[in-house]
Parts: sequence; C-alpha cells; structure tokens
Amino acid sequence: MSLARNLRVTLDMIKWEHSIFALPFALAGAMLAAGGLPSWRQLGWILVAMVAARSAAMAFNRLVDHTLDAANPRTRARALPAGLLSRQFVAGFVVLSCVVFVLAAAELNRLALELSPVALAILLLYSYSKRFTRWSHLILGFADGISAPAGWIAVRGSLDWRIVILAAAVTFWVGGFDVLYACQDFDFDRQAALHSIPRFLGIRRALWVARAFHLLMIGLLLWLVFALHLGALAILGVAIVGALLVYEHSLISHRDLSRLNAAFFTMNGVISVVYFLFIAADLLLRR
Repeated sequence: MSLARNLRVTLDMIKWEHSIFALPFALAGAMLAAGGLPSWRQLGWILVAMVAARSAAMAFNRLVDHTLDAANPRTRARALPAGLLSRQFVAGFVVLSCVVFVLAAAELNRLALELSPVALAILLLYSYSKRFTRWSHLILGFADGISAPAGWIAVRGSLDWRIVILAAAVTFWVGGFDVLYACQDFDFDRQAALHSIPRFLGIRRALWVARAFHLLMIGLLLWLVFALHLGALAILGVAIVGALLVYEHSLISHRDLSRLNAAFFTMNGVISVVYFLFIAADLLLRR
C-alpha cells in the first residue's frame, strides 16, 4: 500500500476536518490573551499544534478501540477493523503527530513546551476512560477544554485563572454532545460492558443530563464575559450559542435518534465557529 493512500485513509478515519470543534476555542483563548490578534507566527504554530494534537488523540482512540469497533455494527466499517490500515501504520502516525505537537509547543514558548507532555497524556488516556467510568464524556470534554488555556499560554507564556472558565464551558459543551452521541451505542455498551451515561441512566434521562451540561456551559460563558470585562458582542455570541443548542436538542428525542449526526457534526461545528467569531469581533472592534 502506498504512503499517500494510507495517509488519505488515516485522515478520513480520524475525521481531521472535525478539528473545527476545538480549534475555535484555542483561537478564542489566544485572542483573549492578546486582547486582539496574536502575531501571525503564534497563530500559525497554534494551528499546527491543535491539528497535530487532535490527530494524535483520534488515531490513538481508533487504535485502542479497534477490537470494540470490529464488534460494533455501527463502527465495524472503520479503517482498522475493516483491514484498510495496519495497527503499525496508525501507531506510527500517532507518534509522528505527537512529535509535531511537541515541536509546535516548543516554537511557542517554554511553558507550552513544558506542559505539552501533560496535554498529550490527557488527550491519549481519554481513550481508556469508558472502560472504567460513566463520566468518560466529561473526560473527553476536558481533553477538548484545555484547548482554551493552551491558546492563552501560547500567547502569554503564563496561565490566568479566568481562562479556566472557558475550559470548563468547553468541557460541559463537549461532554453534553458526547452524551448525545453515546445514545446510539446504548445496546452495544451494555453488551460490551462499557460505561456511559446513557447506559447507566437510559436514553431519556441521558438527554436531560446533556441539556443540563449545556445549560452549565451557557452559565460559564456568561461568567467569562464578566470576568474578562467583555462587551455586548460577546454577550450576543453567548445568546446565539444558547439558541443553537436549543435547536440542536430539538433535533433528537429518546424515541428518534435518526438526526443525531446532524446535531453532532453540523451544529457543533457551527456553535464553535459562531462563538469564536463573536469573541473576535468584540475584541477587535473595541480596540
């Protein structure tokens, strides 16, 4: 098999385009730290670091879960269980992505480099969490949530407690939509003895947990507005995010999960981009 073909299959397997979920929050963290636009050099290395980190995390998740994916009717057509890629190639891709991430962190500043192994540990170890805790959704959320403080650190080389509010908001946002996503694996999780909130509470109650997580996200985003003295555009952005979340939840019910992919992929990409655009506009127009 050619290297180019394997790379294409790998990028499709990890859905690298879904880096859009966390990247806007990293950029928001960077802009909040800079009080406007960071340097183009900083933005470039943040982009490299974010894509490399997510690529490592997703490829490692597919590697760790390949036997589970093979047993799950929903996922058995993925590249590894279908035999389209070897485990050795995917492992090499994970290592290369980790190296690129560390190099990008080194190009940003010393604290980013020092914390890069911690970030990688969080991103990679999430893959094991559903084997021992029903709260794996929040562990995934935290893995994405650290993107906001990472963006701040990339610009300032230090950490401010206020950006942790955004990390918490992203944690509950991702945790909430991962609860929704896990509803489609309710039966398989029971058979495979995997842990999830839908398996523990049932789909109807799990949907309410997801709603509660997303309500917490909105509260945290409003707190961030006041903690960082942001303006009306930032508040409007939070309001629009809230409206989009209401629409997202309207797409599914415990009786009908057929539109779950639309809620998960399309709407969450829109939410992250909308939030970033309003934060960016608020910062740039007030300068």
